[in-house]
Amino acid sequence: MEHENDTRVRLRRTKSETRAEEIQKAEQMVRKSQPDKPCHRPRDSLFSWSSGFDNFTGFVNWGFLLLGIGGIRLLLENFIKFHGAHRPLPADREGSVVVGAMYVCMLYAVLFLKLWSYVQVNMWCRVNNRRKATSQGRMRRQSLSYNNLQSSTAKQNGEEVDDSKHEVDVAGTVLVQYPDNLTFRDLYYFILAPTLCYELNFPRTQRIRKRFLIKRILEVVVGCQVVMSLFQQWMVPCVKNSLVPFSNMDVAKASERLLKLAIPNHLVWLCFFYLTFHSLLNLVGELLHFADRNFYCDWWNAHNIDIFWRTWNMPVHRWAVRHLYIPIIEMGYKKNTASVTVFFISAFFHEYLVSVPLKTFKTWAFLGMMGQIPLSMISKKVEKHWGARWGNITVWASLIIGQPLCIMMYYHDYVITHFGENLIEDYSVV
Repeated sequence: MEHENDTRVRLRRTKSETRAEEIQKAEQMVRKSQPDKPCHRPRDSLFSWSSGFDNFTGFVNWGFLLLGIGGIRLLLENFIKFHGAHRPLPADREGSVVVGAMYVCMLYAVLFLKLWSYVQVNMWCRVNNRRKATSQGRMRRQSLSYNNLQSSTAKQNGEEVDDSKHEVDVAGTVLVQYPDNLTFRDLYYFILAPTLCYELNFPRTQRIRKRFLIKRILEVVVGCQVVMSLFQQWMVPCVKNSLVPFSNMDVAKASERLLKLAIPNHLVWLCFFYLTFHSLLNLVGELLHFADRNFYCDWWNAHNIDIFWRTWNMPVHRWAVRHLYIPIIEMGYKKNTASVTVFFISAFFHEYLVSVPLKTFKTWAFLGMMGQIPLSMISKKVEKHWGARWGNITVWASLIIGQPLCIMMYYHDYVITHFGENLIEDYSVV
């Protein structure tokens, strides 16, 4: 009997929360039955974190509407100023050459990372085969003797023998084994695939979704026009207007130009992110039946810089972890050493993609990437002391302010290096 009483007490305690809810509901029923017709009840405002409300689709539509109105205003302003006639100046032709050179450098960088992965993965397979051959030499010799005996017996009986053995996955697809993957077709597929990490057997889709493909094509076509319009009509004038204050080291005016450039630059960066990582990579993946579409994660919710770099560019992050970070750890080095090495190589490629097309070697992009290490420590401290919300604000602030500052420095150095300080006034005119 005592045991039963204890059990009842425990059950009552576990249901204490339910009991509180029942009391609340009973109080609400009593209030509703009052003659004054009450209309109030305990509720949080929607903007409060405790409310649990998370549907802000209308704000997204509002943001796109404001972006569209701002773009139309800039187009009208440009038409009024220049009457729709935009003459291709020498600087514009020079800019086209720079953009083309940047795309070529990007292509070579991607090809380099892909071939690095291709060589390293095949080396892993080769080493694995040698290890198996060494550790299981005796067992393989016995199995080969047995297979030869079976083969000779089958031939005597007139049966066909298939000497090639392939592993089969759950879906019944034959898996390619090393060295059967060493073909031009396999290499070309990997070069075109939207990934930097090579595998012998990529996950594949069964069919091409035509409606999905058409959407991605339209997004790429329209998105390119939007990015170019924002870049030419909004961003380029802001960059040119910042040249003289930045050159004269006028802190107040240069800061004002920096903040003015921050908004169009950030919008162009966001559009470029969506255009590249969602539209273009999904388009290529759909055409090639490439099933792994994890090109990005929810980097916009990152609480610190580390999380941002692990989530915003998944192809590069996956390559860095697989081919740099883990091999360095396996060599006996510490995690901090591996992380610094990854940032160092990333900083080198960022500088390569900027300095080579501009023919201006100032290492601002390199220093900016290496500066992510102390910035990561700062963002983690902010997250620890003030919470995840302020950590996320720190991440957004670094993205919004850091990029336009780097652009202003490179444009200033580019004009001085190629045209001289005497022409700064000329290249600051819109």
